[in-house]
Amino acid sequence: MPPVNQQPSSNSGLNLVLFSIPQYFLLQIGTASILLLLTTQKTTVRALEAIGEASEELFRGDRLPILNFPDDNELDKS
Repeated sequence: MPPVNQQPSSNSGLNLVLFSIPQYFLLQIGTASILLLLTTQKTTVRALEAIGEASEELFRGDRLPILNFPDDNELDKS
């Protein structure tokens, strides 16, 4: 059985012309961005639910003014 190489390979990570970015740093950035997106999604859902409830309250009839309609008898006399 061949020996297992314990040293990380020299080509691990993102190799650019002037510098290289290690894999663990790319993993940290990816994890942080996913967590940020999940948090933003939850906040957006809560905000949209609040806007929906506010619009329901706006169009609910108990806050509208009461209009004085003429009686049927007054309409027949004219």
